[in-house]
Amino acid sequence: MTAAPFTLDAPDAASDEVLARLMRLHPKVIDLSLGRTQDLLDRLGRPQDRLPPVVHVAGTNGKGSTIAALRAIAEAAGYKVHVYTSPHLARFHERIRLAGALIGEDALTDLLIKCETVNENRPITFFEITTCAAFKAFADTPADLLLLETGLGGRLDSTNMVDRPAATVITPISIDHVQFLGDTLRQIATEKAHIQKAGTPSIVGPQSDEALAVVSEYAQTVGAPLARFGLEWSATPDAAGGFRFDSPAWSGSLPAPNLRGGHQVMNTATSVAAALILRDQGFDLPDTALCDGLGRIDWPARLQTLTRGPIAEALPGWTVTLDGGHNAAAGEILAEELARWAEEDRHDFGAPRPVHAICGMMNSKAATDFLRPLAPYLAGFQTVAIPGEENAFSADDLAGMARTAGIAGARAASDIPTADAGLAGLLVPARLLICGSLYLAGRILRRNG
Repeated sequence: MTAAPFTLDAPDAASDEVLARLMRLHPKVIDLSLGRTQDLLDRLGRPQDRLPPVVHVAGTNGKGSTIAALRAIAEAAGYKVHVYTSPHLARFHERIRLAGALIGEDALTDLLIKCETVNENRPITFFEITTCAAFKAFADTPADLLLLETGLGGRLDSTNMVDRPAATVITPISIDHVQFLGDTLRQIATEKAHIQKAGTPSIVGPQSDEALAVVSEYAQTVGAPLARFGLEWSATPDAAGGFRFDSPAWSGSLPAPNLRGGHQVMNTATSVAAALILRDQGFDLPDTALCDGLGRIDWPARLQTLTRGPIAEALPGWTVTLDGGHNAAAGEILAEELARWAEEDRHDFGAPRPVHAICGMMNSKAATDFLRPLAPYLAGFQTVAIPGEENAFSADDLAGMARTAGIAGARAASDIPTADAGLAGLLVPARLLICGSLYLAGRILRRNG
């Protein structure tokens, strides 16, 4: 199987130069395995054995939001939290958070050079070597908790090197990355279920019946205690945007999370279920931390409103929203949000405001499946190639897929500024949705964040 990592801009910092060198180690053919990761970790002194308690998170959608919520809860209780997530939006540094703060430029550069030297020019994927670097940084920096997000799947993901995490979390599973994980939900769920470990509690967010059965079967096989949505715990949204959480360990009402979108209630409820498991293990996470934490969540490019930068300035009076969702399940979630926008506008303006979209996607994604749910809600749709990403769809190809998905007026734009300028003369008030890829979202946030 072939794949390439994300594309860097021209280096503007020492760490960028090292990252570019690490990309050149990327094998032309990827055989998904843990061998290269294990070898480099051994050479680095097995940092995975010197980590604080780990919460390992897998799933197709909602991993990052769930981690952001759990981090906010733990930090509201005064804990120092390491976080590992991917991909980044604007800078690689976002992937590694040490005891609450993003890794610094000098520390990142030194860390990457150390891993590059120890690797001795052996073929290794970009994600593998940077994950090893993250493990070393986490082991060398004191903290109380590590929140660890898988990159791809789970069974053979480079993050799956912790023998006994404090807990595992599996967020909603759907079809994605079929070229690596398989083209059926059962195959994909099986890959992700393999982060579960003997004796380690497994918190399972909302799932389809098929995915839930797979996850439950594997947990039973390895002896992982289960805390599943709809069985061992539940969450019911309320009219104020919050939710009622119920489990044998704790029940109560919680406020609306600082994340837009109705689906985020379930992501944050999953983080609460994980927090309660940590509470059982001795973490002091009082009810006040649950409430305060949900109000402090910070996770950009998830239905994020842009209020500054060239795009917002070019479209005065518009509501500009950025979202990085990119698969069929994300398309359904986004369509639900567009329907909610229409209801809001009917209440505030007497009629829905037109929604125009600018979309760019990576060519590994099922674009028509993502776009089809959006079609009924869009007044205009422009496609762009994601700058600097050779594995992105061309604007013309993506526009054709959009038309196949039912967006009849889809048209290609030469670049993002051109697409933006084409909207400036339209009537206001209106809405702009920029969507389709976290890589596109990162490009937007570099100038509009």
